[in-house]
Amino acid sequence: MFAPSGAAVESSSSPFPPRFSNRFHQLGPAFFTELKASSLPDPHWIAVSPSCSELLGWPADWWERPDALAAFSGNAPLPGMQPLASVYSGHQFGVWAGQLGDGRALWLGEVEAPGGPLELQLKGAGQTPYSRRGDGRAVLRSSIREYLCSEAMAGLGIPTTRALCLVGSQVLKVQREAVETAAVVTRVAPSFLRFGHFEHFAHHGQHDQLRELFDYFLQAYAPDCADAPNPVPAVLARVCAQTAELIAQWQAVGFMHGVMNTDNMSMLGLTIDYGPFGFMDGFNPAHICNHSDHQGRYAFARQPQIGLWNLHALAQALFPLMPTADSDADAAAEELQEALEVYRERFGQALLGAMRAKLGLQDALDDDGLLIDDWLRLLAKHQSDYTLAHRRLSAFDPDQPADAPVHAPLRDLFLDREAFDAWALRYAERLKKSAADPSMSSEARSARMNAVNPAVVLRNHLAQTAIERAEAGDFSEVQRLQQVLSRPYDDPLNPADAGLPPDWAQHLEVSCSS
Repeated sequence: MFAPSGAAVESSSSPFPPRFSNRFHQLGPAFFTELKASSLPDPHWIAVSPSCSELLGWPADWWERPDALAAFSGNAPLPGMQPLASVYSGHQFGVWAGQLGDGRALWLGEVEAPGGPLELQLKGAGQTPYSRRGDGRAVLRSSIREYLCSEAMAGLGIPTTRALCLVGSQVLKVQREAVETAAVVTRVAPSFLRFGHFEHFAHHGQHDQLRELFDYFLQAYAPDCADAPNPVPAVLARVCAQTAELIAQWQAVGFMHGVMNTDNMSMLGLTIDYGPFGFMDGFNPAHICNHSDHQGRYAFARQPQIGLWNLHALAQALFPLMPTADSDADAAAEELQEALEVYRERFGQALLGAMRAKLGLQDALDDDGLLIDDWLRLLAKHQSDYTLAHRRLSAFDPDQPADAPVHAPLRDLFLDREAFDAWALRYAERLKKSAADPSMSSEARSARMNAVNPAVVLRNHLAQTAIERAEAGDFSEVQRLQQVLSRPYDDPLNPADAGLPPDWAQHLEVSCSS
């Protein structure tokens, strides 16, 4: 019998199914279309996330209940679920794309979790009015990637939507580049509202609905902004700060989203919509993880700039709600511009702080930025493995010369040993400036660095191996990898999980269908 890795399956007295509430549903038909999921024939479990189940406060064996598989394959909703697909618009690859919406996602409702209300959503549950000639389905390949990466990002401590479970069907075939089998992911988040929800009503001049959506967001997710002299720029500043901190964490861990369209940007600063994502192997700031991104708009180094571009689009959508928008447009625009400046300030602070932590610099000195920049240039020059370089840096001994045996695993990542040695000398001197503090000892520093520099990330070749085995009917690697990724800062039992990617991985490509 299927059993999720690391989960106990003994029975529990905790209630299931949960009670659903429907705050978003109360907004009315201008914001969504009610519809049922399309039936998924002969569904079967592939994986269930124990940590996401715990987040919801559900019993460990909830998935064994007779009604669970039917509910999360989309075949039979649980009592209280009110499935709907929401409408939104957005900019895709920098171009206004018009009406979009939940083309293959269905919002099921909210449940009260220990940490507050959480929304549940099915992805791949069939056509909706917003599918734009698509089939509304998700394939096993892309569903495994989203399921694993959602949970991997949570393990890394990066804000993200979660993945509760993954259901497949060997019977239902879906045409992408090839014929593949279908799957459904259950996604969990406090809210799935995107920049594009606000862009939709602003673009169509539906300012009453725009105000209604803003008031809903304000009350439900930003009540502290309600007492501001003007809640609109207060909310924008809040979103700017959350987005800045999110993208700083992406950059620090070497994560690339791949499709940073405005309809894929969360109003809560969550990583959302895992498609052609990637984690950096050999460090290359110009790397493009999305094979469909022919212009490189969403290359790794451009993510911070694109984050700000998207926030400008959100600010433009919120402009009609400014009290002075009609009487003094310049004043209204200036007030929103001030809110946007929060992004620049917060991003710089967050990234510098994250990179200091990765290098074990607990205190702050003026030259740290230059030391960090030169470290990244060194990595880029040699295409050194980003994850391994930072992990091995934790063993650096400032009292040993750069070519000492203790430094060999790190030094061997650089073809130009002299260039590494020169930087290592500066790094050693920097560490010694903090050595007087007992908390800055090599042992303490190494432990701190290992707590922020993961041993394991979801590299493409790890995901691909799990996908290929799952396509052959073996889901054990999905479940094993999920367990490893839930503890990314621990050295894995299988050293290959934390090793350099194999040669064949260089030929892997992911696109918008991924």
